[in-house]
Amino acid sequence: MAQQQQISLPAKLINGGIAGMVGVTCVFPIDLAKTRLQNQRSGQQLYKNMMDCLIKTVKSEGYFGMYRGAAVNLTLVTPEKAIKLAANDFFRHQLSRDGGKLTIFKEMLAGCCAGMCQVTITTPMEMLKIQLQDAGRLAAQQRVMPSVVTTLKMGGTSAVLSRSYNASPQVMRVSAIQITKELLRTKGVTGLYRGLGATLMRDIPFSVVYFPLFAHLHQLGQHSSEDPSVPFYWSFMSGCLAGSIAAVAVSPCDVVKTRLQSLKKGANEETYNGVVDCVRKILKKEGPGAFLKGASCRALVIAPLFGIAQVVYFVGVGEFLLGLLQEKGAASPF
Repeated sequence: MAQQQQISLPAKLINGGIAGMVGVTCVFPIDLAKTRLQNQRSGQQLYKNMMDCLIKTVKSEGYFGMYRGAAVNLTLVTPEKAIKLAANDFFRHQLSRDGGKLTIFKEMLAGCCAGMCQVTITTPMEMLKIQLQDAGRLAAQQRVMPSVVTTLKMGGTSAVLSRSYNASPQVMRVSAIQITKELLRTKGVTGLYRGLGATLMRDIPFSVVYFPLFAHLHQLGQHSSEDPSVPFYWSFMSGCLAGSIAAVAVSPCDVVKTRLQSLKKGANEETYNGVVDCVRKILKKEGPGAFLKGASCRALVIAPLFGIAQVVYFVGVGEFLLGLLQEKGAASPF
């Protein structure tokens, strides 16, 4: 069994990476709308809903404006999803080594451990993505309200970022590399992990809810106890349903994380000193409803993302690719 686990691990990593890239490409515009909806404050609302946000984004920034920050996600989503799926599988395997059936508690514990592992990649990825996604909202805010002056509040603003962000009310063309270099220069590695606590608050409960729920939904699709195989469409639907439920459940934590990781603020947009301060200020100035901003968008992002991930995972794309490589290696005279 241990040997099987070792052999299958590379395939699990490949499956997670491929699924992440396909899923991100499909749902990234919705994720962009989610970030912009979460960041806009009461009284400064530029977008009424997801569709209004996407339409205005295309009009002002073009079609590819909906994919601002996608390069960061596509670069880092492979290790992020690979770690998440493989870690959950690894911990489930370790917790069931005694041969007994996994209890709900053990399934939740495995999901919790997987969520803790993935934040090593998730936090800097989300940090950079949010800056790029929200740039269009701030530029639009300046066009609508010319008196609004935006500032980058990160403690030691660089000349590069000041010019890129504040030079004009056009969409800012700052790159992820520029932001990374500046954060490393001014804050060190910890700058890339701003909002780590909020990310843990979001990803650990998400994994605790998602993985056990998916496992039980997936099990319902088995033909029989003798034939545990499940149709691919059932894997997809199980991933979609479990993902959307988990996404909505942790949406308040996602709002807090997005606010904390947004380095650039518009006029009258407050800064936050940690999770507790962020929660307190949102409640005071915007009310409880603010914690559900972008919840529907997040559900629409996560549902197909994890549906696709589970289909790729259970169809065995990684196993197929590794099998081709092994056949090629066996056939090679060298």
